[in-house]
Amino acid sequence: MRGWLGCLGHWVASVVQVASVDWGEHAIHATEAAQATWATYMELTQLGAKPYAAEGAPDALFVFAHGAGAGQHHPFMAGVSRALAARGIDVVTFDFPYKRLQKAAPDRPPVLESAFREAVDAARRWSRATRLFIGGKSMGGRIATHLAAQGLESLSGVVCFGYPLHPPGKPDQLRVAHLPSIMVPMLIIQGERDAFGTPAELKPHLDAINAGVRLHVIARGDHSLTVRGRTAADTQSELAEIAAGFISGSSA
Repeated sequence: MRGWLGCLGHWVASVVQVASVDWGEHAIHATEAAQATWATYMELTQLGAKPYAAEGAPDALFVFAHGAGAGQHHPFMAGVSRALAARGIDVVTFDFPYKRLQKAAPDRPPVLESAFREAVDAARRWSRATRLFIGGKSMGGRIATHLAAQGLESLSGVVCFGYPLHPPGKPDQLRVAHLPSIMVPMLIIQGERDAFGTPAELKPHLDAINAGVRLHVIARGDHSLTVRGRTAADTQSELAEIAAGFISGSSA
């Protein structure tokens, strides 16, 4: 309910911003703006995407993709999205096609990339933010790096929550060939005990990237960035604070 009200407030704010210019001669512009903003919100819902409107004027837009096992409504995704919105960032989450069809196995990378691009395009039309960041949890973050390496237009940066460097127990199956092609700032938040690649394993591959890369280590964290003894809410708040700081400080 709170998310729906936030999006409604986002829409109303857009209308008021335009309508306040002149209630007389230009009143028609308010109606047109309302219709356009509502249409972009409906476009997101038709894609199955969920927008989280920033509190106040958005500093940036973050399109946030889920991991291989859980969809966009997982408590981790929803919790981090709400925490980012509370810090002034518009967030849009979405489900990849296999998840919408309730299939277990992820789609092939080209299908995942296409779905991500579609969500980005719709999110851009919905948000009033001028800077775009993309990212995700595990697989979602990996696909975000694919789009960045492919030169996604007007991209300001990438945020990965647990980069899957390799499958657990298979350190020779690296997923790094595309990383040197990334030309925008990147933040990777990695658990110290991540079975998909520890920070120590990941760092040499990040050093080969020309763009600025920040590696933030969660002490005692695993691939889900869970730390024993900490609540999920505390963890999600910390992750959002780290990501929001990176987004606010990036000017690419």
